[in-house]
Amino acid sequence: MSKAPAPHPRFAEALRELGLREVEIRAFPDGTRTAAQAAEAVGCELSQIVKSLVFEADGEPVLVLMDGASRVDVALVRAELGAASVGRASAETVRGATGYAIGGVPPFGHVTRMRVLADRGLLAHDTVWAAAGTPHTVFALAPEELIAHAQGSLADVREQAAGVL
Repeated sequence: MSKAPAPHPRFAEALRELGLREVEIRAFPDGTRTAAQAAEAVGCELSQIVKSLVFEADGEPVLVLMDGASRVDVALVRAELGAASVGRASAETVRGATGYAIGGVPPFGHVTRMRVLADRGLLAHDTVWAAAGTPHTVFALAPEELIAHAQGSLADVREQAAGVL
């Protein structure tokens, strides 16, 4: 009998605390560090992958949940937060704020509470996949449920393609 895929212990505890005992977790030995790797491994559309990206807004960490096919528009994040400055967080800041390394950051279950913005585009799917605390594990959830557990605020922070209004 094979062992069930194991998320990061901190994330497993977060799932238990939230009552999410039936969440599907998949493990991939080759890794799912990038959204493209995760989509290929899972067999889903790139836009069904949730990237958990940490930014610093006026020196405070902020989590942005974005679909795997899109990029974050930092100016829109700055406007949404009313911040003077917003930039990508360093690997050290990401680990310090979340307790996880880049490539395995889940949307919730972090060591510190931070503001969470979830791009509205995530709602285009019935199911989305996100990191389960390691670069080798992912889990599936309805986007509305994922955003609620992350205590995220819906926002339009996706970079728009040139020529698209």
